[in-house]
Amino acid sequence: MNDETQQTDARRLEKEEIEDLGTVTLARGGHVIHCLTVIGQIEGHSEAPQGQKTTKYEHVIPQLVAAQEDPRIEGLLVLLNTVGGDVEAGLALAELIASVSKPSATLVLGGGHSIGIPLAVSARRSFIVPTATMTVHPVRHSGVILGVPQTMRSFEQMQQRITGFVAAHSGMTEKRYTDLMLHTGELVMDMGTVLDGRRAVKEKLIDELGGLSDALAWLYKEIERK
Repeated sequence: MNDETQQTDARRLEKEEIEDLGTVTLARGGHVIHCLTVIGQIEGHSEAPQGQKTTKYEHVIPQLVAAQEDPRIEGLLVLLNTVGGDVEAGLALAELIASVSKPSATLVLGGGHSIGIPLAVSARRSFIVPTATMTVHPVRHSGVILGVPQTMRSFEQMQQRITGFVAAHSGMTEKRYTDLMLHTGELVMDMGTVLDGRRAVKEKLIDELGGLSDALAWLYKEIERK
């Protein structure tokens, strides 16, 4: 197989990865960075209605394992523009990203709402653009639930897991996160808080205000430091 054929095959594979999985391995710069996107609704155990943009967690999990195990990949970049979605799936992905041993960074573009917040803070360094927003609100459930104390306790435990993860991977305390989550008067017919990029950094939920070049520069610096 000649070089031209290999390059054509590599370009076709890269195009398929972008179209099918929303992922690409950046190998043209000084270091090899695996870029993963979390777009739209995070889809978990149940399929989202047709017509909705989704990120399927069963597609993301193998990519994270591959990024950890592939010796060619030196760093991980996660781009987020999500409305949230399945709580358990989102938290599972956040735990996986946090457990990657290679330098990792997240960049919030557009939105990192609801269960997207643990994902946004899961990497070693988090970035957000000034116009992005993050909505902090309590756990929700759609569908039929049993009106018994055990159900309420289950919701409380799930919320504690999320709050604890966010506090452990950001500069925000559990108390402050809870205060923002239970705030009334900002969201119409709801409780919670909307943080834009600058306020998210000020509240220490996100590490740094910046864009793509800032996130890549930090990754390059960490890779070279190692």
